[in-house]
Amino acid sequence: MDKTLTSKYGPCIAGGIIGLIAVALVHFGNPGNMGFCVACFTRDIAGALGFHRAGIVQYIRPEIPGFILGSFISSLIFREYSPRGGSSPAVRFGLGMFAMLGALVFLGCPWRAYLRVAGGDWNALYGLGGLIVGIFIGIIFLWNGFSLGASESNPKAAGLIMPLISIALLALLFIAPKFGDNAPVFFSSSGPGSQHAPILIALGAGLVVGWLAQRSRFCTVGAVRDFLMMGDAYLLKGIISFTLVAFIANYALGTFKPGFESQPVAHTNELWNFLGMVLSGLAFTLAGGCPGRQLIMAGEGDSDAGIFVIGMLAGAAVAHNFSAASSGAGIGAYGIHVTIIGLVFCAFVGLCFRDRG
Repeated sequence: MDKTLTSKYGPCIAGGIIGLIAVALVHFGNPGNMGFCVACFTRDIAGALGFHRAGIVQYIRPEIPGFILGSFISSLIFREYSPRGGSSPAVRFGLGMFAMLGALVFLGCPWRAYLRVAGGDWNALYGLGGLIVGIFIGIIFLWNGFSLGASESNPKAAGLIMPLISIALLALLFIAPKFGDNAPVFFSSSGPGSQHAPILIALGAGLVVGWLAQRSRFCTVGAVRDFLMMGDAYLLKGIISFTLVAFIANYALGTFKPGFESQPVAHTNELWNFLGMVLSGLAFTLAGGCPGRQLIMAGEGDSDAGIFVIGMLAGAAVAHNFSAASSGAGIGAYGIHVTIIGLVFCAFVGLCFRDRG
């Protein structure tokens, strides 16, 4: 199986399995068209930890620590655990924050954008268009010498930080501790945060996907980047398989509901669905991979990817504390503002971090 995952068919096989698991998680209780969404799940975790107080999106999603731990275990087994870091960490934090803000204006990360299309949500087509444009803008910066600098080898223990944080999150989820009358972890009683698959099923799914993505290098942003830059469709086959299998599974289960209106956790503002994902696509490209890929690299010991993920956590807090996140009713009061600020920030980074040599 490992030889298959690391072969030319690896992303295609991994993508298909991940797409099937995503639809299964919705069947078991996750919100509609949200079998996997790194942005939405990270937002829920931020809420569960009290970083924001939007009561309908608070839950420690076990899929996220599952991704990291699955990748960590896989990288240990196959001797690819390689602690590294030091490549413009503060900038990566900012990119992670604005990538999250753009995703929450759209209401989904690239993974969920494809899953929304596979479920019949045509609003996501505007988001996918924005994602491609954002990636292409990032490619222009890459063609002009953009680089955040090389990372350096770190001590072996440095790569354990994100796996240990993942274990701590799972402990908080299972134990749900209380100190007196105060609960340090918050759980939604209604809304998307209250909709979730059983813990062990969700955790198992996350571990499997972490392993699959680590071995196959599955990446929804890298796939488009490589195809547009070099005509390399190796990773793109994974996205096609991911979307196609999710569509077939949705259709078989009767959960394929085509249209624009009344889609789960989605809004119909075409312009800001598009521009929110332009921001996310650009930020992910400058950082070197989609949010799922960042989690996988964090599990392998990449502390730069870990900083990006923490930036996403901060972005989720900013989005809800400052009324920038969208909802089914439309974009947030300051969603336009943060999107424009984020695009300016990414353009500034893209222009300033060029290797003039």
